[in-house]
Amino acid sequence: MSDFGVTDLRTSVLQAWRGSPTRFREDANAEEDLRLGGYRDRLLVELAQNAADAAGSGGVLRLSVVDGELRAANTGAPLTEAGVAALASLRASAKRGAATVGQFGVGFAAVLAVTDEPRVVSTTGGVAFSAARTRELVGDLPEVAERDGAVPVLRLAWPVPDDEPPVPEGFDTEVRLPLRPEVDAAELLAECAAETPDLLIALPGLSRIEVGDRAWWREDGDDGTVVLHGPTGRVRWLLRRASGELDGAVVEGLGVEARQRPEWSVCWAVPIDDEGVPRPLDEDVLHAPTPTDERLSLPARLLATIPVEASRRRLMPGPATDAVLAAAARAYSDLVLAVRPEHRTLLVPLPDFPKSEVDGQLRALVTSELRTAVWLPLQEGGFGTPARSRVLDVLAPDLADMLADIVDGLAKAELSGMQHARQLAALEVPRLRLSEIVAIVSGQDREPAWWARFYAALDPVAEVDSTAREELGGLPVPLIDGRTVTGPRDVLLPDFDQETLAELSTMDVTGLRVAHPDAVHRLLERLGARSAGPADLLDAMQTAVERSMDDAESGVDTTALVDTVLWLTESTGARRGERPWLGTLALPDADGEFRHADELILPSSPLREVFADDVIGKDAPLGVLAGELASRWTPDVLAAVGVIDSFVVVFDDAPGGPDHELADEEAWWAAVDGDLNPPSTFAGVRDLDLVADDKWPAALRLLAAEPETWQAILLPGGYTSWWLARNARLAGASPRSWRLPDADALVGVYDPIPDVGVRTDLLAAIGVRASLVVTDAADVTDVLQRLGDPERAVPSGVAMRAHGVLAAAVRSGDVDASDVELDDRVRALSGASVSGEQAVVLDSPWLLAAFAPDQVVAADPDDAEPLAELLDLPLAADEVDADALIGNGQPVSWSDLGAVVAASELLDRAVPDGLVVVYEELAVRRGETRYPVAWWVTEDGVVHAEDTPAGLSRALAWAVDRWHDRHLLAALLDDPTAATYLS
Repeated sequence: MSDFGVTDLRTSVLQAWRGSPTRFREDANAEEDLRLGGYRDRLLVELAQNAADAAGSGGVLRLSVVDGELRAANTGAPLTEAGVAALASLRASAKRGAATVGQFGVGFAAVLAVTDEPRVVSTTGGVAFSAARTRELVGDLPEVAERDGAVPVLRLAWPVPDDEPPVPEGFDTEVRLPLRPEVDAAELLAECAAETPDLLIALPGLSRIEVGDRAWWREDGDDGTVVLHGPTGRVRWLLRRASGELDGAVVEGLGVEARQRPEWSVCWAVPIDDEGVPRPLDEDVLHAPTPTDERLSLPARLLATIPVEASRRRLMPGPATDAVLAAAARAYSDLVLAVRPEHRTLLVPLPDFPKSEVDGQLRALVTSELRTAVWLPLQEGGFGTPARSRVLDVLAPDLADMLADIVDGLAKAELSGMQHARQLAALEVPRLRLSEIVAIVSGQDREPAWWARFYAALDPVAEVDSTAREELGGLPVPLIDGRTVTGPRDVLLPDFDQETLAELSTMDVTGLRVAHPDAVHRLLERLGARSAGPADLLDAMQTAVERSMDDAESGVDTTALVDTVLWLTESTGARRGERPWLGTLALPDADGEFRHADELILPSSPLREVFADDVIGKDAPLGVLAGELASRWTPDVLAAVGVIDSFVVVFDDAPGGPDHELADEEAWWAAVDGDLNPPSTFAGVRDLDLVADDKWPAALRLLAAEPETWQAILLPGGYTSWWLARNARLAGASPRSWRLPDADALVGVYDPIPDVGVRTDLLAAIGVRASLVVTDAADVTDVLQRLGDPERAVPSGVAMRAHGVLAAAVRSGDVDASDVELDDRVRALSGASVSGEQAVVLDSPWLLAAFAPDQVVAADPDDAEPLAELLDLPLAADEVDADALIGNGQPVSWSDLGAVVAASELLDRAVPDGLVVVYEELAVRRGETRYPVAWWVTEDGVVHAEDTPAGLSRALAWAVDRWHDRHLLAALLDDPTAATYLS
């Protein structure tokens, strides 16, 4: 067995110490720094590293505690003299091969964390180190005392004793470390066990590590995978390695031995599951190749031969370190490529605060490398660089398929999922929003069926994305006429038969947007398109119709538009007035000029016989439709677009004002007080003002013949009957100027209408009077003028009732008396037309005796005041003095008058309470004239009467409020018998 020259080594070291106390202090301090600093917790790492270097490959390391010693047995190259020299040196290493891990010869100092008496036993011999033996040899040095007896342990070596047990069978070397009393052996083994799996990854020279009764071993696969087996199961790792050599300029700043070994190697490792899916690391440290204190946040572990400080805890800054880190970043893409394409983004570093300076540097390098490396799966097949790729902002495989040959570098659809979003964002891969997709496809020339498939691919996205409606607003839509429009809004989705589709494909109508049937998809409807049959298509042409006159007058050929509109009108069975805007369609007239459809009349229309001569013609309001169009289309179709065939009714379900462009509509609106009480519906016949004055009977018959116009006439308070009553001409006068032949209540006031060939109900409906009805000041003015006309013979009863109607209109507020134009003559009670200057309005019946019948205008007493206000006449009472009563009367109780009592009994009524003043002869004075009267009532309500049946009966009737019984009472007072009552 070799003693490895330890005697010479001790002699040399002792001479150096004794010759230079400084050297002793340097060695003692250096070892102490390593024991307390850099190597204080690297015991297993250094033992494993030495074992790996010794084995080269396939090495086995076994840790056990025997007789209070931690023993680390390993396979591989046994101990050599150079190795012993390295163990006893703090700055020299026996390791020179590029594949070895240790570089500084100082790692063995880690054993001092647990022992003061380490031994290394090998098949070639063994050496021992001892703090106690060293202290015996140098205890006389002053420096030892200064250090309280602390001496370097690993500088002096001795051969192991002859009785040292041999290395365990199957192993080549064993490090034996007697544990200091304070070291817990079980705890120490547990700490070693925790570090073991990582060391099998970091040290490829080792394939198995045993700690106590537990074992871990590595199984290397041909595909770059490593399976670590252990007591709790197995863990798979994916590894990718790279190696190279640093050039001379880079290694200039390194030590001599490092410059002699410029080789570098890197290994990336990431755990994977049984399916090969990476399980990214959250946090780790850089391994060089054993663990350092440089914290990393990359998804994979980096193991690299990289310059480190003597403590092996921190990287040594400099060009060499930068070069190895850059090489590691380039190798990272190989690890990414080794993963299935759908899982590769799991290995993309995510942005975060760096865990260390190295972490920030390495993450930046890796990210930059991944941006330009070819690894990202593309939808069209193959792979691309993230820097030249884009990814859909939505997970839509079908959409990605559609865009694969349009969008260069479109990433695989699956990468649109949110689980890939942060990783791709870290690589600055742009996300294609729907609005950008729309912009990209807008220039595509594709068949309609392709667009339908494209819409189908977008549909699931639009269904769940609340912003899709806005972003897809500019989506191209192919139309049936071959054009493509931007945006589905207001596009019509055809729901037509084949004949209609064939017709539409040949039409060129500005503003008409009908989608091609092969491109129709429900997405378009969700984005604002409308499912449309012929009626919807017709409605969609409103804008084109409304500007057709401008187009025609500027020389645009509107033939296709006219034919399309008329054809759709026929197809839909549209009726006149359903779409008022159709009346703006430009059509040719008989003179070759263009007019709006509602300004044209059919050549066969009966209205041509009733309209005035100046209404129809070249420069007139109306023209005659061109014969060619009239012959090709039925009157119903032409009438539906507004061409005049018969009278047309303008309907409005919610009128808000006189805005229907009908003659005198504003006056009618004011008459019905439309601003305050608008009518619930409006139905007005247009063009009534175009009828010739002598053609009204025929025009009225036309109006009555059509149900719509007849109903418009019958609408209560409606415009049509109002206008006809005032403006139609029958026998030279308006209908309201006539009365019906059997309207006897109006005899003398209105003349009966002559026979004009119009039926009675129609005459009544248009204002020919059946009774006296006044609605406004004009009506009242007309009646007063007729009542005052001396040429008219008005029966008194008719006049009285007429006065009552007029007074009621004033009393109710329907008519303001100040708006009425008064005639200078009035109809008196006598039936005569008299000057208003000598007339009064009778307001109480007893006053009649004080006036001549030609002086009195009469109505019901309740109507006296409003009638006087209307006629601007005084009341009769105001013309009689308060003390006008002449005569001597005697107050008598009604019950004292036998005839009154008898008459009351016959009538089964109570005799009134109170008194009546009875006169033999009674008169009143008005002015200078004395008028005999039968009865009177003074201002204090006292009843006065002559003692005659005529006087007492009226006084009694007034007293008991039975004025209508006055004549019966007169007869009974004259003869108070049952026979008189019954006769």
